[in-house]
Amino acid sequence: MKIYTKTGDSGQTGLFGGGRVSKDDPRVEAYGDVDELNAVLGFARAAELMPRVDEVLVPIQRDLFSIGALLSTPDLKKMHDHLAKAQVDEGRISELERAIDACEKELEPLKAFIVPGGTTKAAALHVARTVCRRAERRVIHLQREVEIPQIVVVYLNRLSDLLFTLARVANTRAGAGEVTW
Repeated sequence: MKIYTKTGDSGQTGLFGGGRVSKDDPRVEAYGDVDELNAVLGFARAAELMPRVDEVLVPIQRDLFSIGALLSTPDLKKMHDHLAKAQVDEGRISELERAIDACEKELEPLKAFIVPGGTTKAAALHVARTVCRRAERRVIHLQREVEIPQIVVVYLNRLSDLLFTLARVANTRAGAGEVTW
C-alpha cells in the first residue's frame, strides 16, 4: 500500500466508515488535534526517559488512537462500537484520576500559576497539555454539529489535568524548580 493516494489533492479527505469532507471540516479539525496530541506525547516520551511517567503515557496514546477513530466516524453506531472497543469509559477516567492523585503525593500544593518550562520532559508535557486543551475545544465545537459521546470531552479534560501534573512531577523528579507567576 502506498503512503500517497492523491485523493486528498483537491482539499478533501475520506472519513473512517465512508464519506468525504473538506480537510477543514470540524470533524477533521477535532481528530487532527487529537492526532497532534498523540504525536506530542510521543515527543514527550522521547524527550527524556522517565519510566514511571512514560508508563502512564503509552496507554493514553492508545486511547487517543481510539478517540481519533471515533471522531473520524460519522456513523453513530460505529462510533459507539469504537468507544466500547477502546474502553474509554468511566473506569478509564477513574484511572486518569488515580494517576493524578498519585502524582500529587509527590508535589507541593499549588499556591500560584506555574510558568511552563523546566526540563525538556516537563516542557514537552506542558506543550501536550495545551494541545490537549485545543483538542478538547475542537471536540466541543464538533458536538454542536454532531453527536459525540460526552465521555470524550471528559477524557480530554481529565487528561489535560494529568499532563499538567506529570509536567510538575517531571520537574520535581529532575530536581528542577518551578517558576511561578
